[in-house]
Amino acid sequence: MAIPGSLVVPVTVLMLLLCGAPWTHGRRSDVRVITDENWKELLEGEWMIEFYAPWCPACQNLQPEWESFAEWGEDLEINVAKVDVTEQPGLSGRFIITALPTIYHCKGGEFRRYQGPRTKKDFINFISEKEWKSIEPVSSWFGPGSILMSSMSALFQLSMWIRTCHNYFIEDLGLPVWGSYAVFAVATLLSGLLLGLWMIFVADFLCPSKRRRAQPYPSKKLSESCQPLKKMEEEQEADDEDASEEEAEGKGRNKVFPQNALRQRPVGPSLATDKS
Repeated sequence: MAIPGSLVVPVTVLMLLLCGAPWTHGRRSDVRVITDENWKELLEGEWMIEFYAPWCPACQNLQPEWESFAEWGEDLEINVAKVDVTEQPGLSGRFIITALPTIYHCKGGEFRRYQGPRTKKDFINFISEKEWKSIEPVSSWFGPGSILMSSMSALFQLSMWIRTCHNYFIEDLGLPVWGSYAVFAVATLLSGLLLGLWMIFVADFLCPSKRRRAQPYPSKKLSESCQPLKKMEEEQEADDEDASEEEAEGKGRNKVFPQNALRQRPVGPSLATDKS
């Protein structure tokens, strides 16, 4: 059946709209998605990163402006990205996200928190006029690549895993809430016991007990330290011997002295009268 000539133009326009509508709504977004696996890409180049949650009203209001700003990424030579904190709890802990939405600027591995107006024009001016230079970067201690923030990320991931297990026990297995808590209590006790035993084995391996140690032979330092004491004892014994010899000589002199005294005794008056 042929289409009347008066309907050709409207039908053509309608077909173009129908074919173009899915392409318009399905257009690829210029905003890159950052996860725990590829977050280290932020350390190279210049980035603007938004941390959001799907249930956050402020985040929902920001999305159109963020998408429009991402279209200027190629002209500004900057990568525009976003992180869903509900799906990536490790990054939420790594960047210490306490409010939503939170925006960071990163260049050369230095992170700065953006706290200005949240419109496309303000984002473009922030990059083109290099307003980020007036913001103090995050300390290296609290940088996302530091040991402290890596530990914080692991803690957030562990908490999310525990929450997922809790929901699985209650919703899928049908356990009561107290039953789920009991499972976690038993798991905590067992993990603490295993960790304690492992630490004991490590400590015993690194610092064995004295009973297992072989008694060392006396070292040279000990013999050398005893030599001065021996010398002092020998000197003291020599002094005692000299003192005893002097005492013996003194006694001998005392014995000789009375005999000489008798020999040199003066003659009394009685003897002189007899001679006369």
